[in-house]
Amino acid sequence: MTLQTRERSMIRKVCDDRVGYSVVDLTDVRHVFAAAVPRCTGDLTTQTWDALRTIQAVMKEESTLGSIVHQVVFLAEYDKVDECHEVMREFYGADFPATTYVPQKPCQGGIVSIEALGVGRKRGDVVIDRRNEQLVIASHNNVSWVHCANIVPDPGIDGVYHQALNAFQKMNDMLGRAGVRFDQVIRTWLYLGGIVEGDGEGQRYKELNRARTDFYQGIPFLSDRLPVHLKEAYPASTGIGADGHYLIMSCIALQTPRTDIVAMPLENPRQTPAFGYGCQYGIKSPKFSRAMALSCGAYATIFISGTASIINSETQHIGDVERQTDETLDNIAALISEENLSRHYLPQLGTTLDQLALVRVYIKRAEDYPKVRAICERRLGNVPTIYAVADVCRPELLVEIEGIAFSQRGCQSGQC
Repeated sequence: MTLQTRERSMIRKVCDDRVGYSVVDLTDVRHVFAAAVPRCTGDLTTQTWDALRTIQAVMKEESTLGSIVHQVVFLAEYDKVDECHEVMREFYGADFPATTYVPQKPCQGGIVSIEALGVGRKRGDVVIDRRNEQLVIASHNNVSWVHCANIVPDPGIDGVYHQALNAFQKMNDMLGRAGVRFDQVIRTWLYLGGIVEGDGEGQRYKELNRARTDFYQGIPFLSDRLPVHLKEAYPASTGIGADGHYLIMSCIALQTPRTDIVAMPLENPRQTPAFGYGCQYGIKSPKFSRAMALSCGAYATIFISGTASIINSETQHIGDVERQTDETLDNIAALISEENLSRHYLPQLGTTLDQLALVRVYIKRAEDYPKVRAICERRLGNVPTIYAVADVCRPELLVEIEGIAFSQRGCQSGQC
């Protein structure tokens, strides 16, 4: 693929075979989303340095050098995570972003790929508070985005249920030390090795959902930002497989005294809400929203949860990865559409697939990668994308896709 630039609305995209990035200018703040795979062969250290330099060049080009606040590192050889960590320390120094290391094999053939978010000044001030390698807070316009990364359970805990409770509590404690409440979490990622395998008398993913339900009990998520008619909400989320039997969590929280920022959990008219699934999918249903839309004036940011080929609550197109990919994209298109945003009291803030700024595609079988990528490129156009090999939460699901989209009304009155 040759280098291409695409511009529409407030998103500008630049993509080639090994790096893609989107630039989103929201009034006076610039957000840069980058996805990179190494351009070279060699060992983990060599490939990691190469991918990092590519991202560095992007950030320098877009005047956001030194502004990376959150990154996700996908590793084919997770036993070398400490080696990768040392490269990161040497590369970033004092500018270390909140970093999650995920044991998933990149589909493009390398042994590492990296997704990064940079937040830089356009006209207004951006303050980045780097608490540690797991927690970074980016603040601008009286809004703080809290990135919490790489939360793992303490060693020696048996069973996914207890491991997950421990990890959720550690996440809660880390946020609390930064003065952030757990009910301010808007987006989570739960990476679970052996996600569809057994765990005692249950299944690992179902045990994770049981722990999530129990931990979330009584937490009034985003109650100070919800429309008055909504009494209950859950963060957007991805629960996805990983190599080994690891459990790794990360999240984003939103902290602001402003009253003009509204949080709207989105459900999909084509799908049963995940928290409404029947008992055949687990003792306790998955507690997440299909997406979380944050609106402010003329703008909306939409965090899209992991989405698969499910209509109502039933898997579609079993055994056919191409039809599953198309169905998944149909679901995302319906979720972020103007019709659905209007249904959720956000008129004129709907958008389309070409307004995605960043995408992750999880593919169960590595050999399906060329077919899935071809469909994604045809329907999404040029967008920074990470492709990784991972089991999805049901054995018959072959692909899962998540992303982040932006939309705006015709006017330019927002302050986000």
